Amino acid sequence: MPFRTTSTPLAHALAERGYVDPTPVQDAVLEPQAADRDLLVSAQTGSGKTIAYGLALAPTLLGEAERFGPAGAPMALIVAPTRELAMQVTTELAWLYAQTGAEMVTCVGGMDPRAEKRKLAQGAHIVVGTPGRLRDHLERGALQIGGLKALVLDEADEMLNLGFREDLEFLLEATPRERRTLLFSATLPKLISSMAKRYQRDALRIEATRSSAAHADIEYKAIRIAPNELEHAVVNVLRFNDAPSAIVFCNTREAVRHLSSGLLERGFSAVTLSGELGQAERNQAMQALRDGRARVCVATDVAARGIDLPGLALVIHADLPSDAETLQHRSGRTGRAGRKGISVLLVPISRRRKAERLLAEARIRAEWGGTPSADAIRKLDEDRLLTDPVLAQEPGEDDLAAARSLLEKHSPETIAAALARLYRSRLPAPEDVFDPGFGPDPKAGKDFAGKERTPRKERDQASGPMVWFHMDVGRRNNADPKWILPLLCRRGKITRQEIGMIKIFDRETKFEISESVAKRFADAAEVSDGDDITISPTGAPGGGDSDRKGSFSKKPFNRKGGTGPGSAKPRRPRPKPKG
Repeated sequence: MPFRTTSTPLAHALAERGYVDPTPVQDAVLEPQAADRDLLVSAQTGSGKTIAYGLALAPTLLGEAERFGPAGAPMALIVAPTRELAMQVTTELAWLYAQTGAEMVTCVGGMDPRAEKRKLAQGAHIVVGTPGRLRDHLERGALQIGGLKALVLDEADEMLNLGFREDLEFLLEATPRERRTLLFSATLPKLISSMAKRYQRDALRIEATRSSAAHADIEYKAIRIAPNELEHAVVNVLRFNDAPSAIVFCNTREAVRHLSSGLLERGFSAVTLSGELGQAERNQAMQALRDGRARVCVATDVAARGIDLPGLALVIHADLPSDAETLQHRSGRTGRAGRKGISVLLVPISRRRKAERLLAEARIRAEWGGTPSADAIRKLDEDRLLTDPVLAQEPGEDDLAAARSLLEKHSPETIAAALARLYRSRLPAPEDVFDPGFGPDPKAGKDFAGKERTPRKERDQASGPMVWFHMDVGRRNNADPKWILPLLCRRGKITRQEIGMIKIFDRETKFEISESVAKRFADAAEVSDGDDITISPTGAPGGGDSDRKGSFSKKPFNRKGGTGPGSAKPRRPRPKPKG
């Protein structure tokens, strides 16, 4: 259905941008019952809410007119949680209101407040800003809001999460009571609901989409990765998908710095976004992404809040998000405005259960698989070379002259090989990776896909012949399966399904490894990863003391006799009884 806006300038702007059909939230705010009312809107990331409230504000600000009069005190105030989102809102509204003569001013932290003050003094119809900076201008008298007709709180839940409650309440108390208030939030926690009741008048509740619903235009993938191969996995996922632009999420600034350095070393055009960057550096990074000078952004959650890149087709969760809401917010950077996108979760075996919990809570069904292999990427490179647009271009006279000169000196095969070599040289080299081979963890008789779980007896029988191995830790070192199993998977690059019986003795531990992976396990486990534990093939447990099955300690083992893998304290011997 077409947009129901009655504003001719806004309708023209939408048509010029190729907007034909409104999104659910855009259509909802233009319903007749929403006209001139306060709105309490919940809509997920990427739903088009900026354009939605831009359209909803037009009748309030313009009335029947098609253009604004001279700019004076602001008519609308839009509050956003971050500098990036505020600047993005200004950009979106600038083209939407371009034919109305609207004057806009952006007030955000990190920019020169004196320049903002001068712009406010010159007059503005719409002011966009962050809570702290807007409050500062208001307290200093630079921002006059006595004639305010509308107030928009964008991503109100995030503003509360970032600690802006006091600033928001200050702004709400300072603005005229007869204003129109539009509150947009991805979720509606109790605090948002109480704020709406306090500061809104008979607000129309609009739920454009269920917050728990997965974004329909996003394909989710859970990729299992071997320990210590996170960076290699990111490289291969980026190379395999070859997206025009991608964002990689990390949980800490240090992780952002480390990963971005690794990508730059490999030849990726990458930029970073984290809380330690100044506003000028953030702007430069965003501009590099928008104009194509950079194709990868490595970012933390807070820094990436509000990012909207038209060509962003790939999101990689290098570190798993903390909760399902963050997962959806991150993933919502792609698959926007009807475009398709891919969201990839990198899952080591130690984080498998967390990944499953996040997907289940978000009601997302992801496709599980291994990291794209180097061979698969090279095959894709060959296919991409054959379809490269440069081969379809009509050659010019200079091109033909150069081609004739080359053919006089070299064979077509030599020239073609040089072209392929030149093409590959401009691409970051793919990494050799190991596939640990695990999938969703079976629970309650069914796996994550709802299929019936294979009985334990059948799984054991299907494992086939086993080979015995030995490690030089035992009960005296507090050996425990809780630590032994992850260690074997990490050292040997195998899965738990390929490990059979474990027998813990006084000074040693013997365990079974599936014969099909035994050689690979032996080669990988031979190299220590700093745990000072020796692993080697051995025979089956025989008689004597070594034949007694050890009891499992509840404490983690340590080679040095402590109570954990990092402990350096030896366990004290028991005192001998007196007498």
